[in-house]
Amino acid sequence: MERLIGTVSRGVRAPIIRSGDNIAAIVADSVLAAAKSENIEIRDRDVVAVTEAVVARAQGNYATTDQIAADVKQKFPSGELAVIFPILSRNRFSICLKGIAKGAKKVYLMLSYPSDEVGNALVDIDEVDAAGIDPWKDVLTEADFRKHFGYKKHRFTGVDYIQFYRDLITETGAECEIILANDCRAILKYTKNVICADIHSRARSKRLLKAAGAEIVYGLDDILSQSVNGSGYNADYGLLGTNKATEDTVKLFPRDCQAVVDDIADRLHKATGKNVEVMVYGDGAFKDPVGKIWELADPIVSPAHTAGLVGQPNELKLKYLADNDFAGLSGQELKDAISARIRTKDSNLVGKMASEGTTPRQLTDLIGSLCDLTSGSGDKGTPIVWIQGYFDNFTNG
Repeated sequence: MERLIGTVSRGVRAPIIRSGDNIAAIVADSVLAAAKSENIEIRDRDVVAVTEAVVARAQGNYATTDQIAADVKQKFPSGELAVIFPILSRNRFSICLKGIAKGAKKVYLMLSYPSDEVGNALVDIDEVDAAGIDPWKDVLTEADFRKHFGYKKHRFTGVDYIQFYRDLITETGAECEIILANDCRAILKYTKNVICADIHSRARSKRLLKAAGAEIVYGLDDILSQSVNGSGYNADYGLLGTNKATEDTVKLFPRDCQAVVDDIADRLHKATGKNVEVMVYGDGAFKDPVGKIWELADPIVSPAHTAGLVGQPNELKLKYLADNDFAGLSGQELKDAISARIRTKDSNLVGKMASEGTTPRQLTDLIGSLCDLTSGSGDKGTPIVWIQGYFDNFTNG
């Protein structure tokens, strides 16, 4: 009988992961147990994905605010520095900021407006327009912002992030001055020592600041890029991709993930004889249409994956074929014509009209979005996602 189900994404429950656990064994065993429990056959080119959070937890990749402070003190010996363009997040940035402030005497905090890099709004853009302010040119002090817009709370969290971040800094004993601007070079009026806290635009910010005369420039990716006083670390991303663990501890983005995915794939192959693709995934890179927030606070969607997940989809648009090339056909005749076209499609459809409207993203980014939405971030208890049929097309029976 013809198979009528296409892509299926399943969240797989797993034990609570602790530091020191063998994450590869847990993932493989959990998928095998789920397959047996649900009487589902593992197939070639299935995808098994595990969230970065439990990989980092198993690695024990944590750091305290004191360890962050020690690295900041070493990099900024004068104690005066700016932190520019952080995202507005209690989970993602607040504890990092606390650690940075512990290592400083004075912090100039420069926030982008009307929203941060991932779409969290300090103020509605329409209010900025009504105030006659040009966010691409105008630099606001904290007093300027309050004069125009008052005290604004985030629509989802109910937090006034200007006040929240100010309190975090001053409670460590450091002085705080807050500026709002969208040109990174605006901070040089205040200090030439800068931490670029932006995620995806950090390389540009560093380049512009250095060219404009900044003296000491680091990104969050440079803080805890190696172990400090026994801390966890990430050589590639530093503090980028961290999550709050406790009020004085962060969990860093996992490191050395390629060995993890290769181990999982090997375990599944030995148990089933099937070639399963494996990836570690973080934020899925999708946008909330109501809050306008991009779900992309991690520096990369997938820090490691098996070779079969490299590249982009190479797909034909079925509705284009039906409406254009085979507009005069219907029923079985239409199905046969489209199936034949799929079987003989070019290996590279870039620029071809028949692929217009297909999603030109990396496979790992697309699958990461699917995984992130499947696993959620709450109490589902499914840090592993098992996907079947992702590489199928209309011709697969």
